[in-house]
Amino acid sequence: MAMTRKTTLIVLVTAIVSLLVFAGCGQGSQTSAGDTPPPESAETVPAPTPPPDEASGADTGGAEPTTGNASVVYMTADISPESLVAIYEALGASPHGNVAVKISTGEPPNSNYLRPELIKDLVQLIDGTIVESNTAYGGKRSSNAMHLQVAKDHGFTAIAEFDLLDADGSIALPVTGGEILTENFVGANFVNYDYYVILSHFKGHGMAGYGGAIKNSSIGIASSEGKSWIHTGGNKKSGFSGDQNSFLMGMAEAAKSIEDYLEGNILYINVMNRLSVDCDCMGNPAEPDMHDIGILASFDAVALDKACVDLVAAAPDGATLMERINSRNGTLAIDHAAKIGLGSIDYVLVRIDG
Repeated sequence: MAMTRKTTLIVLVTAIVSLLVFAGCGQGSQTSAGDTPPPESAETVPAPTPPPDEASGADTGGAEPTTGNASVVYMTADISPESLVAIYEALGASPHGNVAVKISTGEPPNSNYLRPELIKDLVQLIDGTIVESNTAYGGKRSSNAMHLQVAKDHGFTAIAEFDLLDADGSIALPVTGGEILTENFVGANFVNYDYYVILSHFKGHGMAGYGGAIKNSSIGIASSEGKSWIHTGGNKKSGFSGDQNSFLMGMAEAAKSIEDYLEGNILYINVMNRLSVDCDCMGNPAEPDMHDIGILASFDAVALDKACVDLVAAAPDGATLMERINSRNGTLAIDHAAKIGLGSIDYVLVRIDG
């Protein structure tokens, strides 16, 4: 999808959002606490986030939205298998052919990955194959055999077919309109699927600032060498060292190459629970110091991630996670994705809780 960036609905009311985020407090909690990726080597650049009353989202309180050029982002405060199915159904999507569900399998022993018990009903409803790619930083998911064992140990192979997209190497997808990348390296099995559901655990990230839809559809789908390619701004197929902003912009461009290839046959769901400052690639993530928020979904990855960041910014206990996002200039990925046409930062937030 490509949407023009227009300032259309700038009416997010802090009081409403605060009530909304507290409604999800304590729901969907998972255990946390391994092998960890190497420390961040890229220089980080602080970037302040605008206060909630300057955000681009409008909360309709469940009423049918008048969107104009804004994207619709659906939300429920309830984090449960039933609500995950409900928010998927709210999108009115019609997946066809071979459907891939892209998740993070999570680094052992106790990362905050989305548990099979939460996602099982949705994955089986759409007859999806759970897909992942190998890591580029070592750990327990850097080779086919080890990663398949983790997928089994974490319960994913018990609920659906499981496929490592880069088990048989990489292919290159073209990147059009990018400033950093001209190609994106993904697993060779990527092309075996007709429709992708990008099912992400929204949380902090030590290098990207946060992880959500944009990261899961770029770094997440990239092969092991493709991950390094993005991290280094298209300079190397190994390692992580590179310019921070080039990394963030490269993520946005890689995500757009995925959507361009799929010609819109993709949707995005972010689960906002276990909101640690650390990602699911950490085996021992920091314990979250804020409450769970809910589940959000959209056909627009940019609007979805923007809505999630806005909800964290508006939360009374979201300061630690926002500091992580801002210290890594994390919202640059959102802004650059909008600039190159992946989606829109203007959105309407529609609650399905009633």
